[in-house]
Amino acid sequence: MDRAGSGGHGSVPEAQEHQKSGPCPERTAGRVIRSGDTVAPLPTVTPTAAPAATPTATSIRASGGGSHNGPVIDELIARMAALLETLEAEGDQRRYFHATYQRTTIAVADEIKRGGFADPGWVERWDVAFADLYLDALEVSQAGRRPSRPWDIAFSASADLPALRHVLLGMNAHINYDLPQALLAVITDEQFGDPVLLARREADHQAIDGVLASRVGAEDDELTRHSGPPPLLDRLLGPFNRLGTQRFLREARAKVWANAIALNRARAQGPDAYAALLAQLEELTAAKVAALQAPGQVLLKLATTGFGVRLPG
Repeated sequence: MDRAGSGGHGSVPEAQEHQKSGPCPERTAGRVIRSGDTVAPLPTVTPTAAPAATPTATSIRASGGGSHNGPVIDELIARMAALLETLEAEGDQRRYFHATYQRTTIAVADEIKRGGFADPGWVERWDVAFADLYLDALEVSQAGRRPSRPWDIAFSASADLPALRHVLLGMNAHINYDLPQALLAVITDEQFGDPVLLARREADHQAIDGVLASRVGAEDDELTRHSGPPPLLDRLLGPFNRLGTQRFLREARAKVWANAIALNRARAQGPDAYAALLAQLEELTAAKVAALQAPGQVLLKLATTGFGVRLPG
């Protein structure tokens, strides 16, 4: 890999930072996404068509039931790999987040195949829907347009920022903004009203945290391998940063679950209410991502200002 970095579901410590930034990016889109056997309408802002290579809503729905459909997530990983080749060939700084996200997606796929979730079929559909939001934003950006504000800020960050910073910008955009939408794509209004089923979904949501936490040390090693030894201060802060990353993931994802419930309530009120609340989430996330571009230790800042974002109510 040409100085690979780190990426998505998110897992990375702030042990070192070195590298560059690249291109710029237009607004992502909402579309009707099927959830299990039921269509869950997600009204959002400007629509974008999903690329042909993406596992479609129909193919995700067809995987149905409780067992996973390996080719669907394998197809997703192949799509990510093809995009990474392009990013690396162009020396694009977005490769740092993308490479980490790809490795994390592989780890989640392995856990699905191992049987580590209560409902592996649902986790797979959710994982694909989640990744699709990021990949659509990336491809919009690559086409010279601008994705949603959190991704616009993350993708157009200064080329002078270290590699780790690009990873953390991507993590914050993806977890805080995309993840609640992905949950709504695979949990219908009716399912949100079923406490037993919702508890199973939340348990699988929390089980992902274990997969992410297990990646923190490995991603730290990847950054060291591709970016070189970190400065002395970063080395001294290494243990804190690894713990801080794990705390960030837990706290941010807990807020994600609360935000998904708030968005579902808005969805039940109609497209306008949903679009208005989603716009709030976009602005809250954009502000968080923008704040992380300032100089200094990012995880120290997050520990002070709080991890994740929270919608009112």
